[in-house]
Amino acid sequence: MPPGDRPAARNDHPIIRGEGGVNDDFPQGSVWLVGAGPGDPELLTRKAERLIARAETIFHDALVGEGVLGLAPPTAQLVYVGKRAGRHSKDQKTIDRLIVEAALRGERVVRLKGGDPAIFGRATEELEACRAAGIAVSICPGITAASAAAASLGASLTLRGLARKLTFVTAHARAGETLDLDWSSLADPQATVAVYMGKAAAEAVSRGLLRAGLPGETPVALVQNASLPIEQRFHTRLDLLPLAARTALGDGPALLLIGQALERTSRCAEAARRTLEA
Repeated sequence: MPPGDRPAARNDHPIIRGEGGVNDDFPQGSVWLVGAGPGDPELLTRKAERLIARAETIFHDALVGEGVLGLAPPTAQLVYVGKRAGRHSKDQKTIDRLIVEAALRGERVVRLKGGDPAIFGRATEELEACRAAGIAVSICPGITAASAAAASLGASLTLRGLARKLTFVTAHARAGETLDLDWSSLADPQATVAVYMGKAAAEAVSRGLLRAGLPGETPVALVQNASLPIEQRFHTRLDLLPLAARTALGDGPALLLIGQALERTSRCAEAARRTLEA
């Protein structure tokens, strides 16, 4: 069909229109776990934006920025349930209960989580709590921090023939517990490792991977506040990672990207730095 003969786009499907039709995917008394992405509102999916705009109660994390929360309708109740650096406003069981209670009151509930709800987002507990109460619950995926960080770096997380595997791990551990990861599995020279909440555990990550045989010169990128105007980036190597984590960034959480796929980006960043200093 020639471009000029295409029919006009329609926006009257009940799911898109959001008018409670037969196919409405967000009826009263239901819950959506929505990925808020890395922080930039423009990196939300269209579906996430639509669900936020229809929500009556939104339970949101600490990493959900004002730009995303600003998309909520003025009538929506915003409830902060964030967890940061051991300072928990609500424990997980309390969050589960609040979500269930709001849905049982007949509200449209959005549980807004930074990044993707299914990646280190405690989604399973909230899904199970809703299902146990007979509440319809669904997931709207979001862009995870590793993808946003790689985009900011202008890097690929995988590289044909060099980085054939991508592994996501979290460096978050309970208070008083040591970081317990399978270092021998993670120390794969043909893998890229994305370490979430990795800055505070940088020394343990460096030590564990070095002891497992990953070379000290392995490239590492640290990215704080990926996708936001206040984003900070720093390139280093695995054996210098502890020092970089202590001195190179601000106080917020940061993602670590480790592996040979970062080498080309690291070289480009170093060349750009030398040009600026010349």
